[in-house]
Amino acid sequence: MVWLTDSTLMPFAAPPQITYEPIPRMVARANPLKFVPELWRHRQLIRQLAWREVTGRYRTSMLGLAWSFVTPLVQLALYTFVFGVVLKTRWAAGNQPLSEFGLMLFAGIAAFGVFTECMTRAPGLIVASPNYVKKVVFPLEILPVAVLLSALFHGTVSLALLFAARAFLISAPLWTVVFLPIVMVPLVLSALGVSWILASLGVFLRDLNHAVGLVTQVLMFATPIFYPPSLFPSHLLLRLNPLASTVDNMRRIMVQGLTPDWTGWGYATIIGVGLVCFGYAWFVKSKRAFADVI
Repeated sequence: MVWLTDSTLMPFAAPPQITYEPIPRMVARANPLKFVPELWRHRQLIRQLAWREVTGRYRTSMLGLAWSFVTPLVQLALYTFVFGVVLKTRWAAGNQPLSEFGLMLFAGIAAFGVFTECMTRAPGLIVASPNYVKKVVFPLEILPVAVLLSALFHGTVSLALLFAARAFLISAPLWTVVFLPIVMVPLVLSALGVSWILASLGVFLRDLNHAVGLVTQVLMFATPIFYPPSLFPSHLLLRLNPLASTVDNMRRIMVQGLTPDWTGWGYATIIGVGLVCFGYAWFVKSKRAFADVI
């Protein structure tokens, strides 16, 4: 194609050819199962990044890692006092001891805290590490994994305190605690999937941190942490919240001595698998543009 101006023929640049990646190849490349060997190959790096996430938070403080024990203890005492003493809230029909109510409340807060730590940290992960994006070949996918491991560390500390508090205040630890790794599966999958999505979006939407803060507050009250699941007005919406099942099952196995609600666990696991698949595919597809934006 030519452009005619003053009897001079000037070439006109042809538009770039747009190529589309075949869907099967794109799906295969974004398959989360392919990420499992990468996790093993980079296990030492992930461990170092996760430990840096844990220790970096308390690097300049006097108590250091002791804050990871002090913070959940203060939360346990505060929520028990506010909801159990001031508001006189109880899980059962008025005859539940205050100690048991406090542990029920704290079990939900511990599970929810793992998810919210990943959610609030994710939007700034890539933006805060420009060297990883521009200067070196670095598996950016492992950054949300390191944050998840850091959140699991703090969650484990909280659950250990819950375990000890139940043994001291009520009775000996329950055998149902053996279900804990299984109960945590939907939470881990959902947290990782959401972290991949938010870490990618945080590169392009710099206001995302503020929006995530609001969403976290809404999600906290939309999850049955301060009230029984039976009081939630919509059973369907409760099923669509993968945190609801984890919070409820955490109370069942850690405080009440009951086996998990397998139906709710199944729904939550399906949603978690969907989130981790979509989140990984989204991250892999969008990370090509990170270097152009940062």
